[in-house]
Amino acid sequence: MRESDNSNVQDIGFILIPGFALMCYASAVEPLRAANLLAGREIYRVRVFSPQGSFVAASNGVQVPADPLPGRGERLHSVFVVAGGHPDEWTWPSVYATLRSLDRDGVRIGGISGGPYLLAAAGLMSGERFTIHWEHAPALIEDFPGMTPEQARYIIDGKRLTCGGGVAPLDMMHAIISARMGADFARRVSDWYLHRHVSSAAEPQRASEAERHGTHHPILLAVIEKMETTIESPLDRKAMAVFARVTPRHLDRLFATQLGSTFLAEYRRIRLAHARKLLQQSSLSVSEIAFACGFSNPGHFARRYRETYGGPPRMTRKAS
Repeated sequence: MRESDNSNVQDIGFILIPGFALMCYASAVEPLRAANLLAGREIYRVRVFSPQGSFVAASNGVQVPADPLPGRGERLHSVFVVAGGHPDEWTWPSVYATLRSLDRDGVRIGGISGGPYLLAAAGLMSGERFTIHWEHAPALIEDFPGMTPEQARYIIDGKRLTCGGGVAPLDMMHAIISARMGADFARRVSDWYLHRHVSSAAEPQRASEAERHGTHHPILLAVIEKMETTIESPLDRKAMAVFARVTPRHLDRLFATQLGSTFLAEYRRIRLAHARKLLQQSSLSVSEIAFACGFSNPGHFARRYRETYGGPPRMTRKAS
């Protein structure tokens, strides 16, 4: 079925993983419903599936009715996996097998929020451009070495469609509807939901570095960004000053005057925050996480973690 063929109904499937975010699902489904209303006929048919084959609970407890996972010959145009929560809750071999089967049938495969993680686990993302919710990116990178998600709102790349979640599916669906029905029609759908500013695919998921860190100083922002990309092998103060093309003393002044902090304290905060995400979302051991976050030994990591979060790493893992 061609994207330009708007005369037939396209069956769009959603595989909901228990604990999925209702906002992600609604932001993807509602534009399809509005498109049918505005077209005056059914141009999209939404079909909902779950690995349990019955009602599936969203993260807020709302139960959504669902059918068993689709088999061969379902005539689906596209299927999106919607997942939320923690990656250690997403081990669904039946979903992996279904996705591989659908892919062989030529169905477009997509993932929303944590959904791209399951696509990667199914072996469908090798060599593909994709994105995932920023909260799940650290776990995906650790669990699937060599895969690097882009921090975009959504990416449509051939037979793969991935989206960071939240309200970003509104933007992705605008692009999908526009490709099939035209830009004017897609704008009418977006206007239906007061979605006046349709973000481009490449727009970032999160607030800018300046907004998140409370400074607009270009040198300091460059250094912080470098810290975030060298977590496993932290650079020392002198090497970072060379990178920023300033003296170590000038670097110290920037951290003191702009952030009221120090180079070492800020670097440690970033590494510990990353460790906290991995404790909550990955199956890595505490020792593996310590080394992945640049600590020389698990004992040192545990002490610093307790100082920052008021308890040992195992307490975070137990709570998650």
